[in-house]
Amino acid sequence: MAETTTTTTTLNTEQLVNDTLATIDREREREIVARRFGLFERKETLEQIGELLGITRERVRQLEKAVVTKLKAAAEQGSLEHIPAVQDTIITELAKVGGIARVSDLSATFGDNSRLEQARLAFLSSLGPELIVIDDDDNYYHSVGIRKSFDEAAAKSKVEKLIAVIKKLNEPRPIEDVAKAAAMTDVKQAAALASISKQLATLNGSWGLVKWPMVNPKNIRDKIYVILKEHGKHMHFNEIAAAIKGSDFKRKDVTTQAIHNELIKDKRFVLIGRGIYALKEWGYEKGTVADIITEVLKKAGEPLHRDEIVKRVLKSRYVKETTILLNLQGKSQFKRVAKATYTLAEAE
Repeated sequence: MAETTTTTTTLNTEQLVNDTLATIDREREREIVARRFGLFERKETLEQIGELLGITRERVRQLEKAVVTKLKAAAEQGSLEHIPAVQDTIITELAKVGGIARVSDLSATFGDNSRLEQARLAFLSSLGPELIVIDDDDNYYHSVGIRKSFDEAAAKSKVEKLIAVIKKLNEPRPIEDVAKAAAMTDVKQAAALASISKQLATLNGSWGLVKWPMVNPKNIRDKIYVILKEHGKHMHFNEIAAAIKGSDFKRKDVTTQAIHNELIKDKRFVLIGRGIYALKEWGYEKGTVADIITEVLKKAGEPLHRDEIVKRVLKSRYVKETTILLNLQGKSQFKRVAKATYTLAEAE
């Protein structure tokens, strides 16, 4: 059988950027563009560049806008010979993922996801007439999209619709469900649009608001919650620790002791057995075995046979039957009123 190899599309962004900058006549204007986009070092502010070049912040802004406008016009007219090929390569990759992507994700597909490569890729994308670039802000990640699919306003409008739908669903759901609720027939595009929003997050195939622990666990407690929720039933803290280490969480190098400490402190988790925890939202309440027996007898409102007490206690505690019987026989708050039948002492 012949071996199959996976090839990664590459872009020589450094050479492409140098070729683009070489078309700018004045050195000062080349310097402004390079520094503002962070093409060779970190991005710089208008103030920083103005101080370096001995001009005002406003003058830097004016020059940057004028030069970039010229470059875009040249690209659209075909004067920047390398831009069409770069644009086609980017469009090919974007088409595979739904027509839009974060710059960081797009850069990774070309084999280098460094900050410098991201900056160069974003700059080159901004010159492509068939591409749109969404700037990074409080609501959106720095992203690139195919103009034929949507302009910036249309892309943001669709994202806002996805956010509204997820809020209405009020729980993490697969992107297929979200897309259907948003009346979007292209599920891949829906996922791509959702990925550029800073208000949304995804984990294990489900999408939700970034503030929801189930899709964006921010600390150990949230990760414990996600593991228990997905497991659907009680777990020993050793099992929880192992599940976190084997998960898709970004940070999962935690100790078993740290897991145990967080389980004890968080009210969302209830100890229901020796080292065994469940979620309070499943109907469990904190308390000792004796506390649970007390609640069982209070709710019953009458004496119960020990077998019935054991049966009811085991619904909320993962303990041995002998532990329950020892509590019944050894605690003063319980009174035997007939053969193997108990009630609360205070009820007598």
